[in-house]
Amino acid sequence: MAWPLNRLYATVDTDCLRRRQTAVDCIAMGLSDPALQPDTDLEARLAEQRERVEDEFGPRLAEVAAYASHEQARHATELAETHGRAVNALVLDLDETLRSVGTTDDRVPVAVIALLGQFVDADVPVVICTGQTMENVKGLLVQGLGSDRFHSGAVSVVYEAGIGVFTPKHGVETKQELYRNLDEETRTVFETVRTAMSTDAPRAVREGAYLQGNEFNVTLKPNAETGSEEAVSVIDHATVAVLDRVGEAVAGPDGAQYARAYYADRDPEIRDVVDRVDALPELDAESLDDDVHRQFERIDVLYYHGSAAEVGSPELSKAVGAQRALSTLGVDDPFVLAMGDSLSDRRLMEWVTETDSGLVAGPTHASEVVCEFLKSEGGLFFEPGRAVDVLRTTYAMNVFATDQRSDP
Repeated sequence: MAWPLNRLYATVDTDCLRRRQTAVDCIAMGLSDPALQPDTDLEARLAEQRERVEDEFGPRLAEVAAYASHEQARHATELAETHGRAVNALVLDLDETLRSVGTTDDRVPVAVIALLGQFVDADVPVVICTGQTMENVKGLLVQGLGSDRFHSGAVSVVYEAGIGVFTPKHGVETKQELYRNLDEETRTVFETVRTAMSTDAPRAVREGAYLQGNEFNVTLKPNAETGSEEAVSVIDHATVAVLDRVGEAVAGPDGAQYARAYYADRDPEIRDVVDRVDALPELDAESLDDDVHRQFERIDVLYYHGSAAEVGSPELSKAVGAQRALSTLGVDDPFVLAMGDSLSDRRLMEWVTETDSGLVAGPTHASEVVCEFLKSEGGLFFEPGRAVDVLRTTYAMNVFATDQRSDP
């Protein structure tokens, strides 16, 4: 397919076009940003400019130019040609993916929110896959996308890393509490760890972190600013404390050493944490009792640098939650864009690539296991706080993939 991209971007002030389009989209959604304040008669100027582009290049390339840079459009044509189909759902992590402490002040940029609104309006469902609580994400999405879009039946939230799915306007499937399907032994471990972290955590952890008000998972967050030196230290110690409580809940008083050995052997980031606080055991993970090993396999301990220490279940992963959300949304043959930065996101990405169900992407500062996976699978990278770049490429890809006619 021959798309005259070089001529388009050489002869049209596409930077101005994109700024105007983004500003108009933001205004329409009630969003505001000083950097996106419009000029006088913005909508008229945008309509006039788009009409000129459409007259020369056609409506499809006018749409692409309004949302994607030259490089993003070029990459989009390659993706459309390679895969031969459009992305039919977005499955997106929130923290350090859509928003970043270091570059977006822990807020989702308005340009990202506005573009998500365009996807929803184009009948591409949005699934937010996050470790956050359902109520937190619900509030964020209602405020950003607006109540009508959030309750349109095209938005879903996989919360607490997969323990539940919330999809408004879907009757009995609106809220699905997947954690209730876990066996009693595993649920008891979670209850025991939660109680222990509430009443018997080390003093430094009790004073420096708090338990997030989760429905099921056990998550400790720092009192200090996320990513700060103090937060990193607190979360390092909280991670070791969580390991110890999981081990004790599974294997009794000696279980702390077992858990440190098992999870350090499994996750290099956790090994680094345990080593930093001088808590690496001499015990070999291979020497663990089979029953202990089996129970540890059913419990995740997740570390988020300077952000959180968490206990979850691999049986309730983001991959499982995303598949349930997509089914509820009626996406029967998924070809998704999956974006994330952590181990829990890698499992989602593995499902996507193993089943040829879409594209995978992550920030350049993602965890080592995610970066390695993206490199091995030819995934997409974006700079921290710039998720909008991959979203723009995907939006353009959909324009090309759904209209294979050559432009003038």
